[in-house]
Amino acid sequence: MIATKSNLKVLRSLTLLIMIMGCALLLFLQATPVISAPANFDRAKIETKQYVYFDRHQVGGEFYCGCDWNWVGRSGGRVDHASCGYQVRSQAVRAARTEFEHITPISAVGQQRQCWQNGGRQNCQKTDPVFNLAEADMHNLTIAVGEVNGDRSNFRFGVLPSTPYQHGQCDVKIDFAQRVAEPRDQVKGMAARVYFYMADFYGVTLSRQQQQLFMAWDKQFAPTEWERERDRRIASRMGHNNPFVTGEKSWHIGFKPSLSGLVSPIPAHHPAALPKNNDAPETANIVHANKNSKIYHLAHCPSFNAMSEANRVIFSSEAQAIDAGYRKAGNCR
Repeated sequence: MIATKSNLKVLRSLTLLIMIMGCALLLFLQATPVISAPANFDRAKIETKQYVYFDRHQVGGEFYCGCDWNWVGRSGGRVDHASCGYQVRSQAVRAARTEFEHITPISAVGQQRQCWQNGGRQNCQKTDPVFNLAEADMHNLTIAVGEVNGDRSNFRFGVLPSTPYQHGQCDVKIDFAQRVAEPRDQVKGMAARVYFYMADFYGVTLSRQQQQLFMAWDKQFAPTEWERERDRRIASRMGHNNPFVTGEKSWHIGFKPSLSGLVSPIPAHHPAALPKNNDAPETANIVHANKNSKIYHLAHCPSFNAMSEANRVIFSSEAQAIDAGYRKAGNCR
């Protein structure tokens, strides 16, 4: 083929176009934020407020009673008792605030793991990355009146036809002797599908009686538009939907769990991804930083372990901490 001026001009134009498209794609990828699931419960509460329940506080979005609330602080709220006819049972302080409730009690995950046998929830938070990811799973989190959250405790869900209401007009029943709670009809289907998800994802054990009850609730109370929207919002942060909400999966007696949550990769920034051997050379480089003060501490510094777990950010090197905008503590030589 003979190169003519016309052909050369076309080639130059195509080359320029390809270069422009490549640069545009590069800029787009650089500008697109990388979303990863929250690595701990504290972070999950903040993200659940910011990305899931941010606009549900004045539309009866509270789980057990349908109460409205006003957001206060980073993740908490003050309950509007009049909006749902709520009456304090015994704990006025907790009744006044919202709390984040694990629909499937986190003890149901912990009790199946060795860390729980060796020290309960606190030990699991310190030593078991899978437990931390399960505790921070936003699909299992909802907003609840603090007093009802405390009264429900880790009781199983069931049906209580003869149990009286104990929180005013709040349509939740709790039998403390039997350790059973019955949520209002509006959330029974959602509760069932969350239990299915936790059983499928983390291997939470469901008795045959529980399975039959949740299957009935799942069939009787189909996903509402809000439940589907909630699932979409959570998926945008977690990276996956609850398949029992989307209809990709359906529970049945004999269902074989995928256990996807037990084999999910640990996020690179999670403490569990850092070296565990205190004799390893890499361990000496670990940096503890305070996300509030933006100050970091090296392993030999006096305040290396002084900050609370909630405020601690861990880096694998001092350079990484500096790049993230942190500065060295004044008492760290």
